[in-house]
Amino acid sequence: MSKFSEWFNNILEEAEIIDTRYPVKGMHVWLPQGFKLRKHTLEIIGKILDRDHDEVQFPLLIPEDELAKEGIHVKGFEDEVYWVTHGGLTELNKKLALRPTSETAMYPMFNLWIRSHSDLPLKIYQTVNTFRYETRHTRPLIRVREITTFTEAHTVHTDEEGASKQVQEALKLYKSIFDSLAVPYVITTRPDWDKFPGADYTVAFDTLMPDGKTLQIGTVHNLGQTFARTFEVTYETESGEHQYAYQTCYGLSDRVIASVIGVHGDENGLCLPPAVAPVQVVIVPIIFKKGKEKVLEFCRKTKETLEEDGLRVHLDDRDIRAGKKYYEWEMKGVPLRIEIGPRDIENGTFVVVPRNTKQKEFLDYDLKKISHMVQDKLDTVTMEMSEKAWKAFDENIKTVQSADEALKQLSGDKGIISFSWCGDTSCGKDLEEKLRVDLLGVQEYAPEEGTCINCGSRGKVTALLARTY
Repeated sequence: MSKFSEWFNNILEEAEIIDTRYPVKGMHVWLPQGFKLRKHTLEIIGKILDRDHDEVQFPLLIPEDELAKEGIHVKGFEDEVYWVTHGGLTELNKKLALRPTSETAMYPMFNLWIRSHSDLPLKIYQTVNTFRYETRHTRPLIRVREITTFTEAHTVHTDEEGASKQVQEALKLYKSIFDSLAVPYVITTRPDWDKFPGADYTVAFDTLMPDGKTLQIGTVHNLGQTFARTFEVTYETESGEHQYAYQTCYGLSDRVIASVIGVHGDENGLCLPPAVAPVQVVIVPIIFKKGKEKVLEFCRKTKETLEEDGLRVHLDDRDIRAGKKYYEWEMKGVPLRIEIGPRDIENGTFVVVPRNTKQKEFLDYDLKKISHMVQDKLDTVTMEMSEKAWKAFDENIKTVQSADEALKQLSGDKGIISFSWCGDTSCGKDLEEKLRVDLLGVQEYAPEEGTCINCGSRGKVTALLARTY
């Protein structure tokens, strides 16, 4: 897709996803269609997390002294914090931060809640807005100052093994979420200089946008005992001793929705996976002067039947040309279009047109079976979208044997580079500076014998490079 950035900004407006004209830079308004897309995305995330997490809601404001307790953590966000200094006209005795993330809001409460090993593991999550004073160029849904859709999970465990297992479990949860959205990804362990402040290590999911840049769409952090020691999150063991707990946290943001839009969209507009599409099926009546009411009544009955079986359906009975309707609903990414006209009714058929292929197909009309047939088509759309997205993704991961080869491959911001790396921090930072890219992290810890493409020493890991958002 040419000029992806321009396309992305335009489609957010044309498809009525968000309005970026809000008079604070880096903040936007969710419009009805975008809010429904967001809602259905959150439903998928919530359903998966609800299996063994409890949902909670913590306050937006964090006292300055609580935020300051974790020095390493604050250092990672110190240039991004918004501060509340007054209540009305009265200056506050203690400044309050708008949460950049919630560790320092939650963990003082964990100190109060957790007493015994029987209270663990603790697994909670919340979906909230977070605020970060982003100084770089803002991009809608991708780099913003108010993250309006931040789903963060936090867990507490008795031992290191429990926290490590939870990291692996979180990775499985996130795979399930992105698979539902047909969004492809790579998973890497971030280098030490790019891990979450205060974490032992960070594992991240990245996808590839049409302009060849990667977008980080999810992170999982093993916090070890760092925050537990700071906020005195302890528990009493079976033998009566008091031990510091082990913790993890993981988060998803508006970028998940940006990835759905960017990965699947095309020159005609959005192409939404059925699971999150605000409208899954649009019915377009093919109307002539003769038999108009019969066609409309037939379409209404079809709509009612599909809705009764749980599908999100819209009947477009506006008095405008069918071609204009086709264009509009394709632009908005509706996964399946149904066309019904007088001839279809006579023949006992109806037309379905999947958004991803736009290939017309005639099916036999049976009101008792139509919901099943339509659901089958939607499932096929999801499968085909996933296959197409993964194919394009895999084709844009290239293995190189030298830094020069990597630079050549990356010219024009194209794709992800897989390479052999020694794992040394100074070498990795030097490589980033030379190539003006980001080292996403380690993908595999036991690569085949190879040579580091930067320093020439023995390659210890397989790592990935890319231009990033």
